Parts: sequence; C-alpha cells; structure tokens
Amino acid sequence: MTAVGTLPLHFPSLHTVSHLPLVSHTDPDAVIARRHGEVISLRRFLADIERVAAMLPDTEHVLNVCSDRYHFAVGLAASMVSGRISLLPSTYTPETLRHLAAFAPDCQVLTDGEGAQFSLPAIRFPELHRADELPAAMPAVPQLESTRLVAWVFTSGSTGTPLPHRKTWGRLVINVRAEGVALGLDPARPATLIGTVPPQHMYGFESTVLVAWQSGAAFDAGRPFYPADIAAALARTPAPAALITTPFHLRTLFDEGVALTQVELVVSATAPLPVELAHQAEARLGAPLLEIYGSTETGQIATRRSALTSEWTLFPGIRLETRDGQTWADGGHIEVAVPMSDVIEQVDTQRFLLRGRNADLINIAGKRTSLGYLNQQLLAIPGVRDGGFHLPDGERDGHITRLVAFVVAPGLSERELRAALRERIDTAFMPRPLIFLDTLPRNATGKLPRETCEALLQAHLRRKVANAQETGAQGTDEQGVGT
Repeated sequence: MTAVGTLPLHFPSLHTVSHLPLVSHTDPDAVIARRHGEVISLRRFLADIERVAAMLPDTEHVLNVCSDRYHFAVGLAASMVSGRISLLPSTYTPETLRHLAAFAPDCQVLTDGEGAQFSLPAIRFPELHRADELPAAMPAVPQLESTRLVAWVFTSGSTGTPLPHRKTWGRLVINVRAEGVALGLDPARPATLIGTVPPQHMYGFESTVLVAWQSGAAFDAGRPFYPADIAAALARTPAPAALITTPFHLRTLFDEGVALTQVELVVSATAPLPVELAHQAEARLGAPLLEIYGSTETGQIATRRSALTSEWTLFPGIRLETRDGQTWADGGHIEVAVPMSDVIEQVDTQRFLLRGRNADLINIAGKRTSLGYLNQQLLAIPGVRDGGFHLPDGERDGHITRLVAFVVAPGLSERELRAALRERIDTAFMPRPLIFLDTLPRNATGKLPRETCEALLQAHLRRKVANAQETGAQGTDEQGVGT
C-alpha cells in the first residue's frame, strides 16, 4: 500500500470517457478474491460471470441476496454486463419486499441460500467453474457505458418506505477510484480486503467489492462477524491485508481479547468512531485507521485518520454549500445535489467537521446535545461493552422530556453506571429508564435502528407492567392468607 490520505489531482471525466472497465486487473492470473483458502484469478472470475449471466432470468431487475461475497460479486457483475439492474435495499423485511415488488414488478431474487423466505420469485446461484476446468482463452474484461444505470440503492425514510437512489457505472467508478487512492491501495502491491459488513450495504458494496475491482485489490469472500471469526480471517490472509469494518465490530473484537494478526490498514464507517477506539485499533492491529464518511444518497465523500484529527477531507470534485441553513453536497461522482443529514461546520473548501446528525439533536429544558455525543460518553465508561441512547416515539417536536438508554455492562450496577454517567453528561440527559440487556440486537452493519430501539423499549415496558401485576396479585394472596 502507498501512504494513506494522498489524493490524485485528476480523475477520468464522465464527459470524455464513454466506457469504463469492470475491473482494473489485466493479468489473467491476478487475484480477484480469496474464498475458503482458495485463490480466485481474473480468468476464473470472468468465466464465472459468463456462466451466471447466461442463466439469469429474462428480467430487468435482480435482487442479489447472496451471502458469499464472491457469489454476490459474480452475480452483480453478471447482472451489469447483461444489462440488468441490481436492487440493493437496506433490509429484507416483508414490507420492504412489498415495496420492491411495486417498484420493480419483474424483480427476481438471486440467492445462494433458501429462496423460500422471500415473497419474490427466486433463482438459485449456480455451481461455478473449478480451477481445473477454465477455458483456455480468457474472456475479455467487459467495458461498460459510463452512463449505464447498474443499481438502485434504497434507504428507509422516516415513514419506513424505501427511497430509491440511482447509481450509474461511471459515477460509481469515479467514487471508488477516489476511495482507493485515499486509502492508499497500491495496484503494484495488491491488498486483500476483509469485510465484516455485507456487500449489499452501500459501505460494503463500495468498500469491499467495487474498490477492489477498481484498485487492483482482492477481497475475502467471507463475512466474519464474531471476534473469533474475524481473528481467523486475519490470520489466514497473506499480507498486505486491510480490515473493512465498523465501530461495533472493532469494540466487540477488542473486548473479546483474542489474539490478532496485524494488518496494513483498518477502515471504519457506518457510525462515529470514538477517538479512544481509534487509538486502540491502531495499537492492536498495528495499522493506520481511516474513517469513511458518506451516505447511500451521496456515496463516500470524505475520509479522516481519526486518531490524529477530527477534520474530514473531501474527495476530489465534491463541494459543500449552505442553502437555507442546511448543508448540501454536490459535484464529483454525486448524481444530483443532496441535502446532508448531519450538522456540518466547514473549515475550508476541502475540510469540515461533523457536529452531529440533524435528527439526533436534542433540546431538553433549554440544554442541547446529540444522541451521537451521548452514545460516545456511554460507551467510554469502563465496563460498558455496548450501549445506546434512544429518543422514544412521542418525545419529539419540541416536547422532549426523557431519554432511554440500553446498555450491556455485566460488571456494573445501575447505581454505578448512573454515577459514571453523571460525571460525563448533564443531568437533563440522564436516561429514564436505563435498561440493562445481555446483548443488543444490532444489524449486520453494527447499527441499532430506531425501530429496534422502540421495540426494546416497548418490551421493557410490558415486562414492567407484568411484573407489577404479578407483585400486586401476590400481595393480595398473602393478605388473604393472613386474615
């Protein structure tokens, strides 16, 4: 890898380049992926793409749910080269699938698991080529039109309705090439990217698959989630290796205390990374840690080395501007100007600071803070293994009176934890209630969605009512016995 954080002066212009290659690799024996200890070459990858493209159904839209990262990548590429469009929703809930069916009635699911769980027609991912049965001649690397629509990615709005955002090939390429340079990925010394996030998520889509395609790198086909699995993936991967992960996965990895093989780069996204965790990651993994900032709407737009600075540096061509009190991002690879969900303070034209998310800002009794800040303070308390604050339904629109917090802290009592919180946050923001749990049901990217938090709170309240009723019934029985 080259020095991280160095950005190039020029990128291909979408106005001058009509076609861009599927991958930047040119050597037939170049490593595209590593799967279960086996090396997947460019020659084999291209042959697999042809096989899958030939068996895809006669439909324009494909929902690629393959859990094996290599299967996902082959299915994605096969869809692209055959003129199909991939759908990448944030979840696979029944409601989301209904919206997808309405958005793309012809959609079919491509899966390497069981298709029965989906309410859409499903096709099984086929058996791929063995290393000893590859064609003698390597297929040509596909060249795709820069303007080709290759994916719709979806976010969930406040109503829960998936909101579609178009992704064209040229803008995706410009984005991930900028990312590759910012991360220091060197085609002359190809790295292997180990991702703990699913490839269907925008972060995993860009930072484990597309960036590998366009930076001469390889990716590990697995998706290690538990600390022992992550440690095993690091141990079996030859240098140079990069860990593409999240704050949640890093925290659980270090809390477990497993032995870790050092890497050359750590990348984090999906949630703010506490500076203490950034320092710990660099010390434990022996590598610089870079955070990526972006969104489904914009793609990735900035990076920072979190252990050294709080300032973010924009990718080339990206512009931030203020309109009616809100920050908008435009330029570069961004399809259309996008209003940002975060409160942004610009340092200059290329650098900025994050001051919290607009939706996370809280005002209680005239005092202001953000859920992000409160979460960082909670997680920084010794003995807290996981946790998060939640603003309950009905506590918005200027009527905020209470916050809730969920916490995993096996060695702490509620009194001890509240005392530690009082040293870090204003009493106006003390959670009521503070709910202790064995684990938090985070999703595959380590996030704790709002609807999950609300379900946890409602379950707690139901248990509280049931316990009160049981206690009352016991008290009545005891009184009757004593008379």
